Amino acid sequence: MNAFPFADYLVTAIFALAVGLTLVGALVAALSTRIIRGVSGLMICCVGLAGLFYFLNSPFLALMEILIYVGAVCVTIVFGVMLSEPDEPAEPEKPGRALLWGGTAAAICLAVFLGIAHLAVNAPWATPAKLTTDGSVRAIGVSLLTTYSLPFELISVVLLVAILGALVIARSGRTKE
Repeated sequence: MNAFPFADYLVTAIFALAVGLTLVGALVAALSTRIIRGVSGLMICCVGLAGLFYFLNSPFLALMEILIYVGAVCVTIVFGVMLSEPDEPAEPEKPGRALLWGGTAAAICLAVFLGIAHLAVNAPWATPAKLTTDGSVRAIGVSLLTTYSLPFELISVVLLVAILGALVIARSGRTKE
């Protein structure tokens, strides 16, 4: 028995909050017409996903979700939007064909989701293998810097090349005035 009588309810409420943040953020990101609102929804969704990773007993993945997706990807998208020139507002399209295609796509996605859910519920799942490590941040850091040091360094070189390529592309688009 817990010393705090509402501990189970509190854990359930925090889990529901993480799920709610993920769903609401995903809906805002998918349905918003303005890109800044979409990026804000993506940030909210990623924070909710980080909470779900934490509930899956993986604080390292939760921290990486926040650092990489919220701290890097979303901020980069916001900077890209802020640095780009605004387009002329387009005239709104009539929703006739878009509504038909959207409804068809939604029906197909729902059918695929229900099929996968049916397979997942009725599949004979094998018992999971025993974990070789505890998955702590220390164990991940030690394995990154010993066993996986070469792939770790290769990833840093690939990221450096990507950043340099982005700078070259951004620089070549500007003309001297």
